[in-house]
Amino acid sequence: MTESIYLTALIVGLLGGVHCLGMCGGVVGALTFNLKPEVQLSWWRMLPYQLSYNLGRISSYVLIGALFGFLGSSLVSLATFLPLQQTLQVVAGVFMVVLGLYLGGWWNGLVVIEKSGQGIWKRLAPLTQKMMPIRTIGQAWLYGMVWGWLPCGLVYSMLIMALSAGGALEGGLVMLAFGLGTLPNLLLMGTFVFFFTRLARNNMVRKVAGGLVMVMGFGQLYLAYSVQVA
Repeated sequence: MTESIYLTALIVGLLGGVHCLGMCGGVVGALTFNLKPEVQLSWWRMLPYQLSYNLGRISSYVLIGALFGFLGSSLVSLATFLPLQQTLQVVAGVFMVVLGLYLGGWWNGLVVIEKSGQGIWKRLAPLTQKMMPIRTIGQAWLYGMVWGWLPCGLVYSMLIMALSAGGALEGGLVMLAFGLGTLPNLLLMGTFVFFFTRLARNNMVRKVAGGLVMVMGFGQLYLAYSVQVA
């Protein structure tokens, strides 16, 4: 169960890359074009900056995931009824199905949840402007830490999974696995911005990714049901 939830988070991160490319494409493009010209023209010089941006972003995911995992375990320990853990797993499965619908472009219900994070982002967004232009690896990492709080239905869906993971460590690891899953797409996009922006807008790519995430969501629901029956 523990290993499968991390694997699921990793795969969702990979499949959700089409959403990441569309959602964060503008951010990645701006960060890439903000670097010095000599850095932009050299993939090897650009790579440390791209890694720092993304590792900062993933650091924020891990921190939030740990908080959600701690909250979930505290709720379970305080609850007077046993099915709460299974309930959290069912909610996580439902969110994954909704996420699949969102990624595939069939239903945009997660947009409502994304809007819930706008208040926090409005307070943090000015920090990113003060960090520009990025000139050091440390600046890039700090920028990524702020970037990690960008309102995103994909991230919020995975935080529900972190909530049901069983503890702060487990919740942090869920978000670490998810963040690592998103890493290849965003790293490549930082180097090939224009090609991956076009890919993210391909309807077939989005539908295939969304369908696969939905299948995983139904699998999560079946697993929760099986545990409850047993």
